[in-house]
Amino acid sequence: MPQAVTISGCGSADVQLSWRVKVFYTGPVINAEMLVVMLEKHGIAATQEFVDPALPDDGDLNRPTKVSVTEADYDRAHRLFYAEREDEL
Repeated sequence: MPQAVTISGCGSADVQLSWRVKVFYTGPVINAEMLVVMLEKHGIAATQEFVDPALPDDGDLNRPTKVSVTEADYDRAHRLFYAEREDEL
């Protein structure tokens, strides 16, 4: 389910921007970090957060993490990473 994200505060003016985001991937932090970098290389802004933020950050690379993208970019991101490639054998 998409969630609304609000960013506020820009210099002396209080500017608010809202957009809807969808969870694109849930899995180990090591995969999530690579996915965020790959999405950004394709011009898709992505955020990551721990599934359970209350747990201490102990450096566990298998810690469950969520990667989210905007609704506007979700279909494009899905095609990039999950669609079958015709050029593969």
